[in-house]
Amino acid sequence: MLAIVIGLVIGILLPMQTSVNSRLRTIVGSPFVASFLSFAIGTTFLTLTLLLTGQSFGIESSIFQGEPLWMWSGGLLGVIFLTGNILLFPRLGSVQTVIMPIFGQILMGLLIDHFGWFNSTVNVLTPWRVFGAMLVLLGVVGTVALTDWINRRRGKLVASSQTGNGNLNAWRLVGIGTGMMSATQTAINGYLGTVLESALKGALVSFVVGTVTLLLILLVLRPSVEWCGLRGQPWWIWLGGIIGALFIGGNVLIVPMVGTGIAVVIVIVGLLCGSLLIDRFGWFGAAKNPVTGIQLVSLLVMVIGIMLIRLS
Repeated sequence: MLAIVIGLVIGILLPMQTSVNSRLRTIVGSPFVASFLSFAIGTTFLTLTLLLTGQSFGIESSIFQGEPLWMWSGGLLGVIFLTGNILLFPRLGSVQTVIMPIFGQILMGLLIDHFGWFNSTVNVLTPWRVFGAMLVLLGVVGTVALTDWINRRRGKLVASSQTGNGNLNAWRLVGIGTGMMSATQTAINGYLGTVLESALKGALVSFVVGTVTLLLILLVLRPSVEWCGLRGQPWWIWLGGIIGALFIGGNVLIVPMVGTGIAVVIVIVGLLCGSLLIDRFGWFGAAKNPVTGIQLVSLLVMVIGIMLIRLS
């Protein structure tokens, strides 16, 4: 039960991080600079938290020698997932940019559990687990795509995808691939936290790797930055890194409890709940949109899907 609560909370926080980082990206003029600032703030937050809790920063040399190299790649995969979404949005539109990665996350999460990849606990893929995953995906489609289609029919929404049909399927595959990388990151970070015997330390290592990766990207690209635009902005534009740190730390904590597949599914439900809350109340400068009955029914379908996956 604790893992479900943590998963839902960090899932709800994730779209808030997206809204905050999107605002920061608009201000500084570069998605990579905004991401770097977010990662740097998250790294600082985790460092201070580690100090306040009295935990050691040290990592035994035997861990570097005896553990697989992929254990340190979670931060890199996080950067790839972030960059992938930046590339997908103008090509697939907002709806498919949500759905395709989620499909990849669910698929990869169940495969990791079934085969025990990345030293995960084996949870055999039963027909009930597959059916539960299909219900979750159906709920995602209902929450995002069906509501979007209704709004288009009513003339309230304009299609945002600008890609021709020739390349559309290729970009959809890219979206599924980035989602699979996100689920892989979840499994890797969960194992990292277990090996280091600290969810905080595992999250910090992931953030340090991501921060260094983004710093190297900035050194290569050297984007122009509008620093003056940061003056007079609301205080919450700096919360993205802290939310990201809580998200990674929460994943590191719950994966050993319930497995990668269930952790991914729980977080996805929380993510969609958070998105609906932002739309309903217009948080972080977002436009207010009422929550529809279709969205509430879709969330219920997802909850039933989670119960089938969890109990089978």
